[in-house]
Amino acid sequence: MKLAINLALSFAMLALCLWLVWPDAANRAEINNALERLTFAEFAPYLAAYIGLMVVSHLCRSLRWNYLLAPLGIRIPPGPLLAISSVGFMAILALPARLGEFVRPGLLRRRGISASAALGTVAVERIVDGLIISLFVFFAFFAIRGPEAPGWMMPTAYAALGIFFVALLFLVFAMRRPDETVKFCLKMSLLPRFAPKVASVIEVKLLDMIRGFAVLRDVGNMVKFCSWTLVYWSANGLAVWVLARAFGIELSLVGGFAVMGLVGVGISLPNSPGLVGQYQWFTLLGVSLYLGPKVMEECAVGEVNCVHGIVLAYAIIQHLMQVVWYVGMGALGLASPWVSLRDLRHVRDPVPPKAEADSAP
Repeated sequence: MKLAINLALSFAMLALCLWLVWPDAANRAEINNALERLTFAEFAPYLAAYIGLMVVSHLCRSLRWNYLLAPLGIRIPPGPLLAISSVGFMAILALPARLGEFVRPGLLRRRGISASAALGTVAVERIVDGLIISLFVFFAFFAIRGPEAPGWMMPTAYAALGIFFVALLFLVFAMRRPDETVKFCLKMSLLPRFAPKVASVIEVKLLDMIRGFAVLRDVGNMVKFCSWTLVYWSANGLAVWVLARAFGIELSLVGGFAVMGLVGVGISLPNSPGLVGQYQWFTLLGVSLYLGPKVMEECAVGEVNCVHGIVLAYAIIQHLMQVVWYVGMGALGLASPWVSLRDLRHVRDPVPPKAEADSAP
């Protein structure tokens, strides 16, 4: 039932965002004009810088996971870790309702590592990411607050920061009092009353998952993880800013980080398949804070240099480059000796008892 609800929300998000950003004839003409104005000689330096920042971002995002796994007694060499992470990131992008988040823990499970504990590390990763991008959003929005700022701006910043901060507190509480936390969650779900056997199985899985929160006790590994995470998001923010300059969009460096943060918060919602529409709409919304409300207004027939068309072209190209990058890296991961399509197909198969015993801390 929960999966069905998530899928329904995901496809509803797809329909809504496509409706919001789908260009009419005038917008399509301005998008074409914006793309035709790009020359290779002018675009190439920005493209090279963007790709370089994507390399830094991808390496940091992939390799930092080792610091979350280390407190569980798990250490994965860089090659396999990069391959597993790349395939997982491709799945996150491609699958709706954030179902791709289960791929990386599932691939570790094929190596005899508890998928539930690995999923716990992914929960920590997601919440720390959310907290950091919420801080980017909060400080960027705080800097441009004023009587002319949109009414939704600061409430959004406070809400995002509050949600991820509360989620982090919940993780800390769950780590310190796992039994009480799990019993409370199950009691709220009413499962013990209606399906006691299912509740017992879920209780074991949740307690195992909480093992993945162990990094919250490990100051050294947590500091290293957060340092790599800051570099990862900084590279992302710079990439947003660099590509905006390529399109002649006068977006400040702080604006680039604000757009990156708002998109990051936006795609934390039930995501549409491939983030189609969702990515573009939140990009338009972020840029509108710096270039004015005309960014969100559709082009009039015959309008030249329409801001909406130019920014939409920028959002489309940026999304396309992200898709090409993550699909390409995922394909390389599948072509590596460490991950295969067979691994993905058998990700839910039982793990040999010996492997499970070997992975126990």
